[in-house]
Amino acid sequence: MHLNKESVLAATRQGLQVFQHFLGHRLGSVGRSFKNPFYDDRKASCYVYLDKRSGVYKFKDFGDMRYSGDCFAFVGMMFRLNCKDGQDFVRILSIINHELCLRLEDAAAAAAHLPVVYRNAALPAAAATSPKEEIDIATPQLPLVFKPFTVNEYHWWGQFGITPDVLEQFHVRSVQSFSGKGRNGNSYVLESTPEQPMFGYEGLRHTKLYRPFSTPRFLFTGEKADNYIFGFEQLPIRGYILFITGGEKDVLSLVANGFSAITMNSETALIPKNLLRGLTYRFKHIVLLYDADETGRNSMHKLCADNKEYNLKYLVLPLAGTKEEKDISDFFRLGHTEADLKMLFLELLDKLYEDTNSIMRTCEINFDFPPAVPRPLITINDVTVGTPGNLMCVAGAEGSGKTNYLGGILSGAIRPVGTTIDTLGTSVRENSEGGAVLLYDTEQSESQLYKNMTYIVQRSAQSRPPVWFRAFCLVGISRNERMKLILESMDKFFYEYGSIHLVVIDGIADLLGGVNDEESSVALIEELFRLAAIYNTVIICVLHLAPSGMKLRGHLGSEVQRKAAGILLVEKDDDNHCSVVKALKVRDGSPLDVPMVQFGWSKEEGRHIFMGEKSKDDSHQRKLEELSDIAASLFHGRGYIAVNELTQLLMDALSIKDRMARNHIKFMRENGIIEVNGQFPGSFGLVGSKMQRMES
Repeated sequence: MHLNKESVLAATRQGLQVFQHFLGHRLGSVGRSFKNPFYDDRKASCYVYLDKRSGVYKFKDFGDMRYSGDCFAFVGMMFRLNCKDGQDFVRILSIINHELCLRLEDAAAAAAHLPVVYRNAALPAAAATSPKEEIDIATPQLPLVFKPFTVNEYHWWGQFGITPDVLEQFHVRSVQSFSGKGRNGNSYVLESTPEQPMFGYEGLRHTKLYRPFSTPRFLFTGEKADNYIFGFEQLPIRGYILFITGGEKDVLSLVANGFSAITMNSETALIPKNLLRGLTYRFKHIVLLYDADETGRNSMHKLCADNKEYNLKYLVLPLAGTKEEKDISDFFRLGHTEADLKMLFLELLDKLYEDTNSIMRTCEINFDFPPAVPRPLITINDVTVGTPGNLMCVAGAEGSGKTNYLGGILSGAIRPVGTTIDTLGTSVRENSEGGAVLLYDTEQSESQLYKNMTYIVQRSAQSRPPVWFRAFCLVGISRNERMKLILESMDKFFYEYGSIHLVVIDGIADLLGGVNDEESSVALIEELFRLAAIYNTVIICVLHLAPSGMKLRGHLGSEVQRKAAGILLVEKDDDNHCSVVKALKVRDGSPLDVPMVQFGWSKEEGRHIFMGEKSKDDSHQRKLEELSDIAASLFHGRGYIAVNELTQLLMDALSIKDRMARNHIKFMRENGIIEVNGQFPGSFGLVGSKMQRMES
């Protein structure tokens, strides 16, 4: 009987046995739903049924109507063949005939180049197929026989930049031999030779065999995972870029060159949305990096279109797209470096952020063309300092000296390496790596900002600012666009200069419609906190005090109070003609134990200078007054508070730890603020005179 569509249908009960063979236990009985094997199907909505009109068994996925057709379409999808293409259809017929042992006339198999599972130990040399092609037509059985890597094998991996340490990290083994049985029941043995080595990507319950110079190139042994992801367990907790590539060798090559990467089972595999959702919380950019041929380009374009909500990007390598020159491992093999790939990504960012870059150029302060000097204006600069990965806040009333204090901090951040300048009592780590120092101002005019930047540059003992010091006047930009411009320009400068040393946002309240918008306030602070963590930098935020002068303004201030690692308050000391900086919150310890810093104007030096710390008596008096106010607030309307509850209340009020809260309780007892309650042991009350003053 000839091998054609009708003979195959007649020999397979109108196609039913084809579905039963390839689906196995998934299918169960006709009419029973099962999960689609072609993607990460979460709900069983795929069926095999008898089409009464044609009398042929067909399948349909009601969750994704693209997956439907007869048994020939199904096999075509499995082997990436097109039923409408004559040559591909001949191959589909031959695969079904071969797999189900139909013994139909098979003359077309040779012309169709049907993949063969070699069952002899000595494998003939074969022209390499596509490095991403996986021919899973056999089910090999353990055991595998491993061996040490040879010098030549290490050399072969090394041409892609892949080191022995990377091979060990990703559990890549050199395979001596393995044996198994094909789907037709015949046994086979594959042996490694110097000309045709074998390697294994070892997983928890499976090993994927890789034979770079043989056909088939890829085979699975053991239990193949439903959602195969290579490199996932080696990913860092957080990172800047994650590349999703088309093969394991590409992952190894990228990691060896300092990047994070994973791969699915092939370039045509769908990426589970729950995986993308989780990765977007861990990485700033998720970038597809498939082959530079037509298949790779089409796959990347389709995946980006299907997953717009996750902002996937794709990068096309400047390679010929031929068999010898099309993937990232070829890119490194041809002599390209880590810096070359980073430059390609920077060009991608420039293209993505073209509109933002155009707008930001109009906002950037140009020191060569200063603006016309208008009538003098009084402006307030907001400052935040702290440890990398955190937010801090600088607050104060108008005229308190925040602008001058901020100038001292920025001068310290841009000063030449190895020099020492007066930073008004605050130590600032020098920018030895040349990371970006960015100032975004939402309050001052262009002329006033230029004037302040000139003062900062002069204070840092330089005549011109470093190239990585960038200042932007965002007054003329609408509030709705300011945060987008800040976010995208930070990303661009991080990649341009390799890191971000310090960011100052002068006026974070001007990024919102109002400081009492709770939802927007929470979203803003969470986004700033996320950026500080991703770029491993300090983001200094400025916020005004409420009219009472006792707390930060609005819901935005409350959110800053909760999330910031440190809060500094700048106050004017009219008696001593200086400004005083005191801590409202610090990451470790109590703000009341941080000495108060003084700075003021020096006629001799013609600038503000550090004037030392407040005396211990002044610090003690401040601690006494502030703890008295806190105690009065906590005990308002209450006669006593148990020691454990008082400890927790102090921890919440001052954002301190248990040990420091107990030290404050001890201080309040020793200084007559609180006393032990005689009626209720283990509790405290306000000292009588203080209680009376509070009630009066």
